[in-house]
Amino acid sequence: MYTRPADLSDADLTSALLAGWSLAVDEITYAAVGFGSHHWQVTAGDVAWFATVDDLDARRRRIDESRADVGSRLVAALTVACILREAGMGFVVAPTRSDDGAVVRPIGDRYLLALYPHVAGEMHSWGRYEREAQKLAVLDRLVDVHQATDRVAAIAGQDDFAIESRDELHAALDDLQSPWGPGPFGVPGRDLLDRHAAAVRTAIARFDELVQAVAATPGRTVLTHGEPHRANTIDTTEGVVLIDWDTALLAPPERDLWMLSDGDDAIAARYTDRTGTAVVDDALRLYRLRWDLAEIALYVAELRRPHTDTADTRAGWDGLREYLDPARWAGDPA
Repeated sequence: MYTRPADLSDADLTSALLAGWSLAVDEITYAAVGFGSHHWQVTAGDVAWFATVDDLDARRRRIDESRADVGSRLVAALTVACILREAGMGFVVAPTRSDDGAVVRPIGDRYLLALYPHVAGEMHSWGRYEREAQKLAVLDRLVDVHQATDRVAAIAGQDDFAIESRDELHAALDDLQSPWGPGPFGVPGRDLLDRHAAAVRTAIARFDELVQAVAATPGRTVLTHGEPHRANTIDTTEGVVLIDWDTALLAPPERDLWMLSDGDDAIAARYTDRTGTAVVDDALRLYRLRWDLAEIALYVAELRRPHTDTADTRAGWDGLREYLDPARWAGDPA
């Protein structure tokens, strides 16, 4: 996130790090990177760390989801990452457990803090993989993750194929007359959705059809990272590592593979060769379409609420314009 929480000071973080990890902080700096979590760069002595804070209200998948349910979902995903790391999967960048063995520490009843070791290497921005070798290296990591399913099957959550903030997207589609906001992007956001409302409804119906098709083929569940895009990888001297495990779930393998395949048949062929599992085109379509619809829903939910002009709301407006483009997903996305 680009804008730090107004009600969370550096002193709050420093106190929580000392209480949870016995970490005596010398320097702490907010890092305006990523989307979803808040990040701080931390130095204690001559050791560098990376702290993340998740806002449980912002991470709700439905407007009525409780903070406790959001927290449980996050803890399960990060516990999975810790178990994989502790089992010897060094490419899994997992939280450092606190002094009492927890993967997160609460700050009040709204925020959860996690602490990570600093990872030295080449980071990447959001976008397509630039080189085939990058994709293949990440694919090999994902195969290892998928084949480790039995280690965490009792802990990991199950993908229910839901679109985050779908209830808020439907509410917006059902009422395109009421004002959004107040805020600078409310009127243009509502007008943009209004222009594309019919196409969005068609895309949602297509998504529901794909869910029925994919759910009708059980027995293909594996542990998935969930978002293995380029920005969630770091190239290190020991190979590529995967970060941001907060959405790890049991799901069909295509939940990971669609981000790599992108029309590249070699990805599916290599995955099948490594695992013996055939890649299902409908499942690739489902997850590709869900990503776009979830982005639309999240940005709509943000801009319908009262907001101001910040780096985050500008990113939300830019994202809505990018994803609310029927050319991305009209008809049958392939």
